[in-house]
Amino acid sequence: MWKEYYHAAGLYDFDYSLQRLNMDPLINVNLRERWVDVPVRLENGDQCVVRVKGEGTTEKPVFSVMSDYDEEQDVIFEHIRNLFQWDRDLQDVVDFFEDTRLARLFLVYPGTPIVRDFALYDSLMKVIIHQQLNMKFAYTLSTRFVQKFGEKMDGAWFYPTPETVAQLDYQDLTDLQFSQRKAEYVIDTSRAIVNGELDLPGMAKKTNQEVMKSLGKVRGVGPWTVQNWLLFALGREDLFPAADIGIQNALKHAWKREEKPKKAEIEAAAEDWSPYRSYAALTLWRSIEG
Repeated sequence: MWKEYYHAAGLYDFDYSLQRLNMDPLINVNLRERWVDVPVRLENGDQCVVRVKGEGTTEKPVFSVMSDYDEEQDVIFEHIRNLFQWDRDLQDVVDFFEDTRLARLFLVYPGTPIVRDFALYDSLMKVIIHQQLNMKFAYTLSTRFVQKFGEKMDGAWFYPTPETVAQLDYQDLTDLQFSQRKAEYVIDTSRAIVNGELDLPGMAKKTNQEVMKSLGKVRGVGPWTVQNWLLFALGREDLFPAADIGIQNALKHAWKREEKPKKAEIEAAAEDWSPYRSYAALTLWRSIEG
């Protein structure tokens, strides 16, 4: 067992991050003890589970990172640090929004971080499965998918590998209540990855526009899916899904409107929130979650 401590760069509301992670039934979270177990797949093929625990406060955030896996500690720690974006000083984000129409929300909900999904492939499968579904059924489907074809280790669920999913028949997923099209999107995308036609680590090095163009060519992957993958898989800071119903409802409340603002108005307003539009989106979602 090894254990490391890390002090984040500034404001960081880890308790909110845990609440958001806890929305996914596949993620092992303890809100009272303030920890989450992160499944990690290493390049050498090994798997391990890493526990990340909040040891400080939002104003003075400190984290412990621990695992029973005694090899590649530096690689694992760097991976965790990047997933949770601890080097981003969120006070800079709060300061930026002081002179915008979202100033009040950032005072009420300071230190809302971007926490990335635990793996690029897992994130893509999740957003493909979740697209065009209500949240409850979306999580039902992704949970069925992982529990049927993935693997549980030390209490943490690992998504199936692309190689595993590429070998499935569409019927294997329609038996879980996937639509025929969604079954095709999940399996065909996995086959494209296995065949070398789709390189997610390479995609991660491209600009948002390049990813939108390249990933958007994949059958079943539309703009919503790409935007969510950019935000939650890659942690990109300047994305704003103006067509998202949650965003529209949050702005309706924030701007004290009787009706939801139109997409065009939202997009125009969001121009003033660049280069931190992802934080605007996350804070708006947060404002209507509870």
